[in-house]
Amino acid sequence: MSLLFGSTADAEESAKSPEIEKRIAINAASRMMAYYENGVKIAEYPLGLGKTYTPTPVGYFKIVAKEINPPWIDPNDPEYIVSSGPDNPLGYRWMQIYGNYGIHGTNRPDSIGGYVSNGCVRMREADVEQIFDAVEVGTPVDITYNRVVVEKIADGNVVYWIYPDGYGWQNIDVAYVNRWLEPYGVAPFESDASIEEKIEASDGTPTTIGKPYNIEVQGKRIEPVEVNGKKFLAKAVQRDNINYLPVVPVAMALKTKLEWRAGEATLKTKYGTVTGFESKSQIYCNAEDAIVLFNLDGGLQNISDNPTEGKVFKFYIANSKLDKKSKKDAEKIKPVDKDKPVENLTPENKPADNKPADKDADKQKTEKQSKSDKKKTDKQSKSDKKTKSDKKSKTDKKTKSDKKSTDKKIREKKIPIEEIETVEILRINHANSNDN
Repeated sequence: MSLLFGSTADAEESAKSPEIEKRIAINAASRMMAYYENGVKIAEYPLGLGKTYTPTPVGYFKIVAKEINPPWIDPNDPEYIVSSGPDNPLGYRWMQIYGNYGIHGTNRPDSIGGYVSNGCVRMREADVEQIFDAVEVGTPVDITYNRVVVEKIADGNVVYWIYPDGYGWQNIDVAYVNRWLEPYGVAPFESDASIEEKIEASDGTPTTIGKPYNIEVQGKRIEPVEVNGKKFLAKAVQRDNINYLPVVPVAMALKTKLEWRAGEATLKTKYGTVTGFESKSQIYCNAEDAIVLFNLDGGLQNISDNPTEGKVFKFYIANSKLDKKSKKDAEKIKPVDKDKPVENLTPENKPADNKPADKDADKQKTEKQSKSDKKKTDKQSKSDKKTKSDKKSKTDKKTKSDKKSTDKKIREKKIPIEEIETVEILRINHANSNDN
């Protein structure tokens, strides 16, 4: 346990525990320091860094020496020395990282947050004493200059900051920011216009985008894919209480043909049609619609029994044994509204009454005669329907033949997905696909 938030007793216990990997990271653009233990950010501190004409050096360093109550020696006059005390510019702690450069306290706390030093790293006195006690000689110190900072914070949200170009070292644009956001899977959920506004402001204020999650289907992790030269991300994103599911990599994993009609904002597979959402060439549906679009059941679940380890979207195939005939029959049946009374159901959905009628013999005879007449009528009707069905079947076969010919032409011409407007906006085919 670090002395950062502990006591002397904690420090004694820490000495007996396994070695902790420690690291200090400084961003000269944000003028902030982060302290990590075993890859986890423990604390952050504001800094005062080198002036624009005496900038703090960037690179990978380490603490080479530590000193309490250091004297200050004027770099322009080595004979001028200020002992430890309220007038000492180094404060009461010094950690050397490279040559004359070091991390230290200051007697000017108002200078923290600016470019004010001769190149050293200034900290508030209370902060530098905490970090001094937490680290040892040899602890790595990484100094970078990054105007764009993206982090996944404790609640799972991805947040990003854009800082001013204090040293004039880094020009950035929208494409550059998108490249930082893409690995987190959230780039499609921050518009280019919003990014442009943040670049213009460059004020270091945080912007929360959403919570990204990995996806598993049948226990297998869904990975990013490339289709027709376009890369499709594979993170589900929770934003504004909606869970967005990336449909293209899921369709590829399931070897399912997918159709996206941008004008209608609809997605279609052999299972069903749902509303879709497109941004920055990425296509999503509501995760709740996975059952309709992909025949997938499931949702957001903890990775383990320990909720702090995070969550993942886990899906499995539903009704996997449903054959083609039952699927076809199911399509004919109209959805039943459970809230409606039985008498309001359509005849084909209304439950059959198998109980014999408790009536007198004459009435039963009359009913039998009526049923007999009805059967004759039904028989004639079926004959008529069969004739119509045969005609329709021939027409359907011709239509299917024409469609296959159209599909073949599309495949042979290799038309880009954005140019196919009326047949299939997005079509994913696999050699081993079981699709019809």
